[in-house]
Amino acid sequence: QVQLVESGGGLAQAGGPLRLSCAASGRTISSYAMGWFRQAPGKEREFVAAINWSGGSTFYADAVKGRFTISRDNAKNTVYLQMNSLKLEDTAVYYCAADRSRSTSYSVRPNEYDYWGQGTQVTVSS
Repeated sequence: QVQLVESGGGLAQAGGPLRLSCAASGRTISSYAMGWFRQAPGKEREFVAAINWSGGSTFYADAVKGRFTISRDNAKNTVYLQMNSLKLEDTAVYYCAADRSRSTSYSVRPNEYDYWGQGTQVTVSS
């Protein structure tokens, strides 16, 4: 069993940066594809970014491409989401997730991920 804990959320200024971390425990996630998702009030959970096991391949939603960067440190069993040039519409609860069935590839579908964190709130203000 894998436990995921997100941190780094909070209040940020529009145009500013914020860095989220997702620390895993219970077992190593080094062979798992990992993803970040977000959910705004009244909306469905949506894909943000994904990364393969080595970090050599990443994929982003169009809404965040060029502003967000997903990365991982397998030695620390941690995945990161660097968010720059934040916009008001980035306000949401951000979740990290692990996909134990994928290693070299990744999915954008939430229901294909096996483990989820509890989420961390990101609020962007003007």
